Amino acid sequence: MPPSRHSALIIEDNKKQAEIFSEALIMADFETEIISDGLSAVQYLRETTPDLVLLDLHLPFISGEKILNQIRSSDHLGDTKIILTTADPQMANLLQDECDLVMIKPISFIQLRDLAKRLFVEI
Repeated sequence: MPPSRHSALIIEDNKKQAEIFSEALIMADFETEIISDGLSAVQYLRETTPDLVLLDLHLPFISGEKILNQIRSSDHLGDTKIILTTADPQMANLLQDECDLVMIKPISFIQLRDLAKRLFVEI
């Protein structure tokens, strides 16, 4: 029996970017969900435990930084991996210790696919 697919939540307000991220993660064998604003993401994360969160920093309603803090302080999300995606290298540097991976936009489709898959390789 094949292993179950990992789940990924993409929190990204740029629709085209979110679709590209989703396609890359689907190719890495993830099931994906896309949410385009911080408030909806916070509500979703109260009830769901994705294996991976792809998190943009600059979001409507609630910032990615606040969502990151919530994920890291939530018991049920303790094993969730986080890839921070941003065009702001300064903020990325400040938050990199809270994330499993930081990617500076523009992000390569192939690079995202391969790095996301690597986060879940058993050693």
